[in-house]
Amino acid sequence: MSVRHVLAAPSAAHASVQPIAADAYELTAGRLVGTGAALVALAGVVIGALALARSTRRIGDGRGKRGAGVALVAGLFSVVIGVVNLAVADGGPGTGNGVIGGALALALGLIAAVLGRLALVRSRRTAQPADHTVHLSASE
Repeated sequence: MSVRHVLAAPSAAHASVQPIAADAYELTAGRLVGTGAALVALAGVVIGALALARSTRRIGDGRGKRGAGVALVAGLFSVVIGVVNLAVADGGPGTGNGVIGGALALALGLIAAVLGRLALVRSRRTAQPADHTVHLSASE
């Protein structure tokens, strides 16, 4: 055994422990989970914004309650999946662990949850009719 083999062995062992960065276009499990959660969160933001617009303008038959609930659930789901994805990632952006998708899911999920909650509050407020009209009868 030569001196080169002895000196090269620790560096070879060190190289095998380092995480290998995934290719830029390779779809890993972490990227799939992060991207899926981000897409669900984006759908929640769009649905929440539409539900908020419906709850304030009274357009549509549901006044935005169903869309508000969907946005709230999608937002909370995305926040949970984004946090779990970020917690189990053992590398930074570009390693194939879905760090960017998880962070995007977390941010968009929070926005979707807030929009869904606002739409629920406003749709409940507008669903109860405020009867401030004075009814006059013919006998008065």
